[in-house]
Amino acid sequence: MAQSRQYELILFGATGYTGKLTAEWISQHLPTDLKWAIAGRNAKKLQNVIDELQILSPDRKQPDIETCELKEDQLTALALKTRLIITTVGPFMFYGEPVLAACAKTGTHYLDCTGEVPWIHSMIPKYHDQAKSTGAIIIPECGLDSVPADILAYVLTSHVRKTLNAGTTNLNMSFFSGKSGFSGGTTHTILQLFEKYGMKELGDSMKPWSLSPVQPTKPARSPKGNLLHRLFGVVNIPELGGIQTTWLMASVDRCITHRSWGLYESSAKSTSTPSLSYGSRFNFNEYMRARSLLLGLAVNVGMALFGLAFAFPPSRWILSPLVKRFLLPQPGEGPSRESMKNDFMSYKAVAIADTDKQESVLGTLHIPHGGYVATAQTLSAAAWVILRGRLEDTEAGRLGGGILTPATLGLPLVEKLDEFGIKIEAGV
Repeated sequence: MAQSRQYELILFGATGYTGKLTAEWISQHLPTDLKWAIAGRNAKKLQNVIDELQILSPDRKQPDIETCELKEDQLTALALKTRLIITTVGPFMFYGEPVLAACAKTGTHYLDCTGEVPWIHSMIPKYHDQAKSTGAIIIPECGLDSVPADILAYVLTSHVRKTLNAGTTNLNMSFFSGKSGFSGGTTHTILQLFEKYGMKELGDSMKPWSLSPVQPTKPARSPKGNLLHRLFGVVNIPELGGIQTTWLMASVDRCITHRSWGLYESSAKSTSTPSLSYGSRFNFNEYMRARSLLLGLAVNVGMALFGLAFAFPPSRWILSPLVKRFLLPQPGEGPSRESMKNDFMSYKAVAIADTDKQESVLGTLHIPHGGYVATAQTLSAAAWVILRGRLEDTEAGRLGGGILTPATLGLPLVEKLDEFGIKIEAGV
């Protein structure tokens, strides 16, 4: 891709809730000589963002403003001005494809913060090959969905390979503890997925290996508890703090992590380098720690009832308008800065080595912020790796383009996240 473009980075959607936080993190933590711009439809609102950035970082050069509608010609022109676009404009099932398509066509790298697996499932067959041919590195789900799960899986499987010279079978991860709010955009998107996609389409796209370029022949079996645990819909994994229940992001993270497995597995087979492979029997599962059996059951029942209520059109037509109007924050709204002061998110994981002894390798990931600041951090870190980091040392650099995953940015991303305060540890 040409290095002579006007900008290194354009942030599209900087006036939204997540977009503003991302603009702040870029402004305060990426190099001072970064050539970048913020883009959107409304120049006045974009200027308001810059005015706020000026207050936060008075000594730094502020980004330029680019106005752009979600139209093919305007997005193509925007993409040709920059090496990388970060977009936070969602729901991506409605607004994401034109931006991704423009980047795939023009060889412009792309990052987003979606968690909409059905949308990604539909984008891969349409744009993966084109992006590969133009050299565009396209990484969806580069925010809280699904960097923590994807990068911790990468770190643990790499540790198993390095220290035990083996692949990984089961890798089980838990949202161990945390405090974080929800924005209107996130919650409304969850409801709109049920409205946009039919149940069969949702089911097919959310299968564990639906996004993987290759399918496993014999993956390890997922954990199963005793009869009592199965009745309560939980599993007991002592290394993760005991009782584990349903986690809202589990199915999303599982699809992305298995795509990473498939991308690395394909590379290992094509280059005869086993060290790139997670292991042929790799199987990722994610949970949330529950303090008791009853609490675990309550979470499972609540999630099941929510799914049933919104899966069927009659109940969805009745409930959806009421929930959107009276129970959820509106799009563009989110947790206040005051409420986010003490936010944090901690994860634990255990990887089982594919050896006779089945050694366990434990890992942790700690984020000293809630989910939205974390998304600003992960997007900024990934952008730095692509623009200024050792991209040639990553799987994304070796692949040279296509619809990839956060884990394909490998160790350079781990190191930048650490610099930003997201601490990842692994050990036997």
